[in-house]
Amino acid sequence: MNDETSKWVHCPVCRSKTRIKVYEDSVLLNFPLFCPKCKQEHNVSIIQMKMVINDEPETLPRPRFQYKYP
Repeated sequence: MNDETSKWVHCPVCRSKTRIKVYEDSVLLNFPLFCPKCKQEHNVSIIQMKMVINDEPETLPRPRFQYKYP
């Protein structure tokens, strides 16, 4: 395959190249993408060479006690 049909996946945070290469017909769903430069991992989906970040924001911790208001 030539270079026009394949591309390196870049980190969504620091924009550096990762160690993953995708082709036009590659499909990645909920793929754990690790960046060796910024040492972060993100869940991404890649379809037709378009990347979508699937990271869910962290939820707030549940309170340990339930408060009762008078």
